[in-house]
Amino acid sequence: MRKKQRIWILRAVLFIGTIISLYFVPWIMVRAWISPLPKTIQEQVNKATGYGFDGIIVYVDEKGAKPSFYTAGYNNRENKSPADPDLLFKIASIDKLYTAVAAAKLVDSGKLSLDKTLSTYFPELAEKIENADKITLRMLIKHRSGIPNFTDTPNFWTNPPENNQEALERIFNLPANFEPGEEYEYSNTNYMLISNLIEKVTGARKFEYIKAKILNPLGLKNTFASIHDVDLKRLMSGYYVGVEEDIKTTDYGSMLATAEDVGIFLRALNDGSLFEGEEQEIYSSIYEYNHTGLIPGYQSIAKYHKDIDTVVIQFTNTTNFEGYNWGLSEIMYNRIVKILRNKYIL
Repeated sequence: MRKKQRIWILRAVLFIGTIISLYFVPWIMVRAWISPLPKTIQEQVNKATGYGFDGIIVYVDEKGAKPSFYTAGYNNRENKSPADPDLLFKIASIDKLYTAVAAAKLVDSGKLSLDKTLSTYFPELAEKIENADKITLRMLIKHRSGIPNFTDTPNFWTNPPENNQEALERIFNLPANFEPGEEYEYSNTNYMLISNLIEKVTGARKFEYIKAKILNPLGLKNTFASIHDVDLKRLMSGYYVGVEEDIKTTDYGSMLATAEDVGIFLRALNDGSLFEGEEQEIYSSIYEYNHTGLIPGYQSIAKYHKDIDTVVIQFTNTTNFEGYNWGLSEIMYNRIVKILRNKYIL
């Protein structure tokens, strides 16, 4: 085959490949990403419904300014009640920040040790969780245990466990995903075990310890352990794409909070005012200072942006684990932060 023929064939193959790839491009994400940036946060928030979200709540705390709230869309789409910044929201994995702070405080007080093993704290798990004699509390907190994630077990979301023990039992006798300390893998099982440990050493519910050591000192009165502790009228509705009904009454074991409560906590976490003694040094060695959360019907982003000394919390109440939903929420969030940063450009 002549050289010119090979070149033309190669060009044809590349052209066809380009056409095929363009067919699968998530155009809704491209449009959301490249569209002109609005001048105000409210204008950007108003675009949420066009991205497929039923409702959105955004909280912005710029240092030295009164916190601002932005909403769009519905709390409940059936009765068309608007999104309200005072509504409670399932914060999902954002609660890991609270759990890690609680663990750091207990380590500082000498009630826990980062280097003691899982089997030392829970001898009954030695034969049920592989490497329990090698996995330390430090590894659990840093997601370096190798323990399988119970939310990845079959039918977890369609047939959720009725309690923490049942959830934990779903990973009993499963092989480890890797040797302890060798790799990183996010696992909700790690934090269930840490929660159980906190309760074992304090003799109370984990949330009661969090309330005493974190919430009360910060004056946070709109953070709760679960849906069973609140009037459900205060909870924002949650929706999963393809499911018509409101799924907020389904209990996946999440803490609840208002955007403002999460924002106040996050600033105190990042500026260090939440800590005493050596607690902040301990915490910094084991966990992060920002987090996201995702369960059916609820996704959240909670971050502190040091360069502009600003906390931004975003709640959206529509999810789809198989679509572009999460990517769109991140695009929305990043554009809000960009609008804030533009205020500081001379």
